[in-house]
Amino acid sequence: MKIRPIGERVLIKPLKAEEKTEKGIYLPEEAREERKEGIIEDVGTLKNGDPIPLKKGDKILYGGYSSDEFEVNGEKFLIIDYKDVLAVIEE
Repeated sequence: MKIRPIGERVLIKPLKAEEKTEKGIYLPEEAREERKEGIIEDVGTLKNGDPIPLKKGDKILYGGYSSDEFEVNGEKFLIIDYKDVLAVIEE
């Protein structure tokens, strides 16, 4: 199944919260910090029809409170507004 966001939206695959600390201590699920990082899967277009300046595979930081979460074939995805993308992480 292919999912393509419409309008100024971005489809991302969120990264999982860390299960253990740098020192190797495992964290219970309640203590894990929610990561606001994800990998771009697909992007929509700007209002004027130009492409959004992100590409598949970009690792991003995102914010905001509105997102639509769903599962496809057991994988979790989010659709967020383009304005909620805060930064691209370059490694």
